[in-house]
Amino acid sequence: MSTTTASAWSATVNDQPEVRQLRRSGDDKMLAGVAGGIARYLDVDVTLVRVIIAALALFTGAGAPLYAAAWLLLPADGEDQPVAAAWLAARRNRYR
Repeated sequence: MSTTTASAWSATVNDQPEVRQLRRSGDDKMLAGVAGGIARYLDVDVTLVRVIIAALALFTGAGAPLYAAAWLLLPADGEDQPVAAAWLAARRNRYR
């Protein structure tokens, strides 16, 4: 294998695709950053996500519970655990 081919092959092997993580946004938030995090993950405009959440809330009633579940289950930017995990850990530590 020539040097050029070897270096091209190693560059291909070492270039891992960027792993996207679904997290609540710390920068683009109105309430808890759920819509901003979803928009960033899907690479769409945050306004579109907010309109979809509002439409779900108005027409089906599912928007608010889904938003609350996402707030509890998605970690925020820079945090390692979601709100629900922190609450459960605090509750477990209280009864020890």
